[in-house]
Amino acid sequence: MFTLHKTCPKTAARSGTLKTPHGEIQTPIFMPVGTQGTVKSVHPTELEALEAQIILGNTYHLFVRPGLEIMREAGGLHAFANWNKPILTDSGGYQVFSLARLRKITEEGCHFSNHVDGSPMFLGPETAMEAQAVLGSDIAMLFDECPPYPCDAAYASKSLDLTMRWARRCRDWIDQHQPMTGGQRQLHFGIIQGSVYRELRERAAREMVALGFDGYAIGGVSVGETEAEMMSVAEWVCPLLPENQARYAMGLGTPPQMIELIARGVDMFDCVLPTRVARNGTAFTAQGTMSLRNACFAKDFRPIAEDTHPLVKGFSRAYIRHLIQTNEILGLRLITLHNLHFYLSLAAKARAAIQQGCFAEFRADFVAGYQTKNTDTTETE
Repeated sequence: MFTLHKTCPKTAARSGTLKTPHGEIQTPIFMPVGTQGTVKSVHPTELEALEAQIILGNTYHLFVRPGLEIMREAGGLHAFANWNKPILTDSGGYQVFSLARLRKITEEGCHFSNHVDGSPMFLGPETAMEAQAVLGSDIAMLFDECPPYPCDAAYASKSLDLTMRWARRCRDWIDQHQPMTGGQRQLHFGIIQGSVYRELRERAAREMVALGFDGYAIGGVSVGETEAEMMSVAEWVCPLLPENQARYAMGLGTPPQMIELIARGVDMFDCVLPTRVARNGTAFTAQGTMSLRNACFAKDFRPIAEDTHPLVKGFSRAYIRHLIQTNEILGLRLITLHNLHFYLSLAAKARAAIQQGCFAEFRADFVAGYQTKNTDTTETE
């Protein structure tokens, strides 16, 4: 399933190929977020033009609406969304704990009132795996509890114990039902929790690997901890994960964070930032973020960046600012396309640098040139 091609001699960065039922994915890779079954404002053919290899959908949101009955009748998420390439689905655990009202966590799972109309619902390990089987994603995530930040070691340990018990139930459900998608076996990734505590993260990694999944994700990051703590978690966990399986950092992050985590051995990323900040008129560039609402762009007839995507290149900063100022939908669409291209091409450049043996230099140049601002990385769309 995952073939490791090359590793960086100066860092832990690696390039590889992940085979899924709906196609191969070259890593490191960024996955555009399509929470509701769509990457906001972007047509599937545009995603293909951007060279998106895989997109992400969210079980919680699709479970709430349109619901599993409609998804089943539609033939799964690929058919429903008219997307024929790979899809990864989050289990919904994070959204239950961050969005749902009146939630009650028990050994069984989580009873909650959904955020749309307050109606009572339930998600647990078996329910989440069944839902993802109905969605037919190529990669399904296990159901877990994401501990809040900050939390003390006792809470984090208790939370991890619950996540591991749920992981074993997910494993049992998978073994019993053998879910398929695209005529092949659906892949399943375990999630490593443990907050910012090294002993817990390392225990989680060892125990999750022992259960034998197709890949492993680092969960519970970018939830309020410092960037140094985030990087430490990756440094603790990645060396304990199998070399021949993919590693995924969930819900991350800014462009420099992505490059730094690639340097620590992470292969896969998703983040709502490219699409979310686009709706506020903000574009990503190699020098940092650019707010096109600013008056200084009113007569700036250059493209957002020289290496923007061809779909965007013919439009000037001045024109896009005009669209944003007048609330024209094309404005946010153009910035969204640009931002997705920026993230996807950044992953592609990192991939090429690893293959060419110059990732360490690429990393240093990019991080030095990027002016980090207070970009909010909260995982909501």
